Amino acid sequence: MSEPKKEQSKLVATRDGSHTLYSSQFDQHYHNPNGAVAESKHVFFEQSQLLDDIQNSNPATILEVGFGTGLNLLLLMDYYLDFNSNSTVDFYSIEGFPISPQTAENLNYGQHLNHPELINHLAKIFNGLSNGMNKFSLTPNITLHLFHGMFEDFSPDNLQADYIFHDAFSPDVNPELWTGDTFKRLAGFSHDEAMLTTYCAASKAQGAMAWARWKVAKTQGALGKREMIVASPSEEPLSNFERINEEHYANRYGEGDFD
Repeated sequence: MSEPKKEQSKLVATRDGSHTLYSSQFDQHYHNPNGAVAESKHVFFEQSQLLDDIQNSNPATILEVGFGTGLNLLLLMDYYLDFNSNSTVDFYSIEGFPISPQTAENLNYGQHLNHPELINHLAKIFNGLSNGMNKFSLTPNITLHLFHGMFEDFSPDNLQADYIFHDAFSPDVNPELWTGDTFKRLAGFSHDEAMLTTYCAASKAQGAMAWARWKVAKTQGALGKREMIVASPSEEPLSNFERINEEHYANRYGEGDFD
C-alpha cells in the first residue's frame, strides 16, 4: 500500500467561476475546468433519485470515492437546507490525499451556494482529520464519516449505501480505483437498488463495472462531455437510461481487451 503524500495542488477558477484544484501529483484537475459546481450538480445530484429522497425527507446513505475539496458534501447540505429537509443523511467518503485547511479556506464555494455559511465546515473538517475513520456531526441529521486513507483499507461496519459518488481521478492516472475488484468491493458496500454515478464514460470502466456484476447505463455527460456512467446492482433504478450489453463488456474486460 502506498502512503498518502503531501498535498501538491494549486487553486484554479473554472468557467462557471467556482474553484477547482490542479493536482501536480496526478497531473489532473479535481473537477471539470468548464465548471466545478455545475459538473458536480449534474453528475452526482441530477442523474439519480437523491434529490427526491432529500426533498421528501427520506433517509439516505451516500458513499463517495474521493472527498477531494469537499464540494459534493457542501452541495448536498445546500440542497438539504433549500428543501427544509428532515432526512437523516450518513455521508461516507474516502480520501487518501486530503487538502490542507489553508487551501480549504481559499475555496470560493460559498459564492456558489444558497447558504454560503456552509463553506465554514471545510477548514474545520480538514483541520480535524486523523488517519483512519473520522466522524463529524455537521447538523443534527447529517453526519460525515470521512476515511483518511486508501480505498483498500476502508472497511466500515454494515455500510449499505443508497448512492455512490464515484469521484476519483480518471482511470488514466488513478487506475486502481477503476478496476473490477474495486467495483466488486463497492457492490458489497451497497444495497440492491443503490445507484452509482460518475463523470467517467471510459469503456474500460464500463467493462470493470459489468465484470463486477453491476448493471450499467450511459446518459448525457456534463458540460460538453458526451456521456457519463450510471450503474446499479439491480435493473430497476436504470429503467429510464440507455443500458449497455453488460455480458459483452464483462467478457471483454475479463479477456483483457481494454488493457
